Amino acid sequence: MLGARLDADVAVVGLGIHGTAAAYELARRDVRVVGLEQFPAGHARGSSHGRTRMIRRAYPNPLWNPFVDRAYAGWRRWETVAGRTLVHRTGGLYAHPGVPSLQGRGTEPVADPRRMRELMPSLAVPDGHQAVHDPDAGVVDAAAALTFAREAAVASGAELAFGEALVTWRADEHHVELETTRRRLRVGRLVLATGAWAARAVPELADLFEVWRIVTVSLRPGQGVAQAPRLGAFSVDRPEGLVFGIPDTDGSGFKVGVDAGPVWDPERPAAPPTDAEVAELCALMEAYVPGVSADPRTDVAEAAACLYTMTADRRFVLGPLTWAPRVVLAAACSGHGFKFGPAVGEAVADWCQGAERHDLDFVGVSRRTEPDKEGADA
Repeated sequence: MLGARLDADVAVVGLGIHGTAAAYELARRDVRVVGLEQFPAGHARGSSHGRTRMIRRAYPNPLWNPFVDRAYAGWRRWETVAGRTLVHRTGGLYAHPGVPSLQGRGTEPVADPRRMRELMPSLAVPDGHQAVHDPDAGVVDAAAALTFAREAAVASGAELAFGEALVTWRADEHHVELETTRRRLRVGRLVLATGAWAARAVPELADLFEVWRIVTVSLRPGQGVAQAPRLGAFSVDRPEGLVFGIPDTDGSGFKVGVDAGPVWDPERPAAPPTDAEVAELCALMEAYVPGVSADPRTDVAEAAACLYTMTADRRFVLGPLTWAPRVVLAAACSGHGFKFGPAVGEAVADWCQGAERHDLDFVGVSRRTEPDKEGADA
């Protein structure tokens, strides 16, 4: 692909779901790729750890629809290679005060409370809320997906190095030079999938990014009231923050979080959930899924904190940097990025091979848009 003087065709910095997907998608195209991650494999310092994530077609703007289609197609392709299920379809119901703005291929608005109960018997939608039904929504086995992408990248020829951090990078029109905590590399392209460290990796765009600490709670598995078909993926919009729920699938346990949290410095590990935070989420579980047992003392299987890298418009920041086109940014997924893992990896590989992806201009580096109001899938 590029000259022999290069250490690799592409370096990918950050091996969460998007960086790992990029490394895999590049390697399967016979691109020489080296992936770098500052933390050990399996760390919990970013946004890609944990057992489950939501997948859905329901989005507040039709611009997302083709990208969502690519995500679903990408997961099917990964499942074929992996030989196992990575996406469990449960259906989804997304409730808002008044008329919801969400849409997507195959989704339908639902105003009748009786119809909501038919679609998702375990979910108690608050009075005055309407909803959008998304029959294709479900749950991604996030841990298995990340493991697959990592192993498949290596099997396809990628070098993945953990415990190696980026120090500096410099790009010109021919190549990119980077210094890490272990070595110097000269590569044809650089991919920055640095998550909460995006502002440090690209200080020119630092004003776009804000990092939040988000808490989720997962209950012990096996409660039928929290499993499909009685419960699917859901969200309930409230002034205090959107509540999102992921049903118990394949022994994952019922999971809930709130799409709001304090601004956080990613250099500090996210503080563990407090007793008060866990109690609040357990109370929300019992309020929205009556009959579930969510005693913080006996029913909580896991309480976790992660980092969201947010933008004002709740959209990603993807694509080549305008002032350094050999550097591709994959950042700021604003709490709803995991579901796009294969599609982001595919797009990054396209850009690294010189292709244009104008279908993603709406999440491009230089765009300025009105905010999307629906997001979290953690």
